[in-house]
Amino acid sequence: MNLTHVYALFLRQYYLVRDNPNRLVQIFAWTLFDIVLWGFISKFLTTVSGESVQFAPLFLGAIVVWNFIIRVMHGVTIAFFEDLWARNFLNVFASPVTIAEYLAGLIVTGVITAFVGLLFMVFVVWLMFGLSIFIYGVYLVPFFFILFISGVALGVFSAAIVLRYGPSTEWFIWSIPEAVAPFVGVFYPLAILPLWMQTVGAALPPSYVFESIRTIVVGGAVSPASLLVAFILSVGYCVLAFWYFKRVYNQATRGGLIARYSAESV
Repeated sequence: MNLTHVYALFLRQYYLVRDNPNRLVQIFAWTLFDIVLWGFISKFLTTVSGESVQFAPLFLGAIVVWNFIIRVMHGVTIAFFEDLWARNFLNVFASPVTIAEYLAGLIVTGVITAFVGLLFMVFVVWLMFGLSIFIYGVYLVPFFFILFISGVALGVFSAAIVLRYGPSTEWFIWSIPEAVAPFVGVFYPLAILPLWMQTVGAALPPSYVFESIRTIVVGGAVSPASLLVAFILSVGYCVLAFWYFKRVYNQATRGGLIARYSAESV
């Protein structure tokens, strides 16, 4: 893998953001809305419960963690969409850039945008509601690592879907986090779900992270075994996503789809 190619792909995204500050809105705006909404919901529920239960660490901690995985996914997919919107996808692969280098460039972009968004979320949560996510202790490291890998898997898979079925499927990509959220128990334990939803949730790595967050908030002990399962699942999904993207790319190359790629493609 040529790291110069990876850096060049990231640099293109950097220049796009630098020259158009409006692109920063998608990193900060939606995150801010979520934090404000769930922050005041948390304060209201704490007041109603007579402060017997502190909802802020449950809800605000969950929204910060959940937005991190969304930022990783969107960082990867938006970098991919930029090439499609600019009709640049064919040009990239007319160069010596390989599939691995291209995906690495997308991932680097996703990582940086996600961590910029994370720092912003941590600051806003502390400033507005006095909550520090460091109450979760050393488990923050495996939490974010698992979610990072999961976000990469979602982003690469989403890019493969659009490459396979065309830009008209872009609407579906934005709805993926909302479709996944009910199964991973962002704001509630999996135990309250129907059995079939619990089964699906058990196969999704983020569910183990959110269960662990709730365990910490109520003073319980996090199971390292559950985090290990989540790590193995996230790596497995990431490998599958990379395999699927490469398979779709090879099919598009052999069939000539890449040469015909346009906003009207289906």
